[in-house]
Order: sequence, then C-alpha cells, then structure tokens
Amino acid sequence: MVKMDRRIRKSQEAIKMAVIDLMNEKNFDQITIQDISDRADVSRRTIYLHYVDKFDLLDKLIEEHIDEMRELCDSTDDDADYIDAGLLWFDYFERHSLFFSALLASKGSAFFRNRFLEFFLQELEKKENNMPEGNNQGLTDGADVDDQFLGAAIVGVVEWWFKNGKPLPPSFMAQRLGSLLRRNLEADLTPA
Repeated sequence: MVKMDRRIRKSQEAIKMAVIDLMNEKNFDQITIQDISDRADVSRRTIYLHYVDKFDLLDKLIEEHIDEMRELCDSTDDDADYIDAGLLWFDYFERHSLFFSALLASKGSAFFRNRFLEFFLQELEKKENNMPEGNNQGLTDGADVDDQFLGAAIVGVVEWWFKNGKPLPPSFMAQRLGSLLRRNLEADLTPA
C-alpha cells in the first residue's frame, strides 16, 4: 500500500512538472494530453486516472498553490508587518518560479491571474478584519475599491517581476511592496 501511494505521488508530480514545463514552452491551448503524457513519461490513462482533462489538471495545480499560499498567510502572526508577509510570498514565488512564470507570463494567464487576485483580495480583507476596533473605520466606506486597487497592484508587481526575469531579489521586492502597502493603508487611516 505504501509503495502504491509513493508511485501515485511520483506520477502526479511528474504530470504537474510536465504541464508546467510545457507551459513555459508554449501556450496552454496548444498543449495536449499526449504532450503531457510524453513529457511526464506516463500513459494517458494514468493522467485520466487523476484528472478529468488538462483544464482539471491546471485547476488542481493552481488550487494547490493558492492553498499553500493561504497556509503561509495563516501561519503568520496577525500583527505581522506587510514586509514580513511579502517576504513569505516572494520566497514562495522564488521556490516555485517555474509555475508562476509559466502562468503569469503566458498568454493564457487570465484565469490564473483572476484566481491570484482573488487570493490577495481575501487576504487583504482578512487583514482589515483583524485590525483593532476603530482603526478600520475609514476603510469601510471604500474598502472594496481599496482592496481592488491593492490586490491588482500586488498581482501587477508579481507579474512584472516574473515577466522581467526576477531582476530584484525577493527580500527587496518584499521590502518595497510592504512599504507601499503600509504607506497606502496608513494614508487611509489618517483623518482628513
């Protein structure tokens, strides 16, 4: 039984890596199950045992990364600074750069970009909900607009970072993005 589980995990990892590698080479729409099968060195039947089709495979791969990022965020202290949270994110992006560069730099990235944005919007909302009473009053009126702005900014910065070949180290990106987020949010909290 243990050997079977190990084989299944190895097959699934090979399939995931194959689709990521292929997405770094060509548009997702051009990738076939046969391409994935050949690259992963597994049969098409093995792929269909785990996934309905290539879209199901991509969806599960995206969901896996979103879940891991959510766990990262949940594991941080509620009082954690945006810079500390940003460092966790950029370290994660660096460790999984093949995945993120494939999905953010590809032509078919709209689906992933929307899921990525949704993740950051949920995290920003959680951060607002964890603010001490009275500190988030200025945020309630325009919170949706603010969250959309900040979420889109975060996704845009990460997308820029990958599309430009990660020109700056994760620590710098976390510092800069964290400072921008803090500055923007603190400006909202300052009475007019």
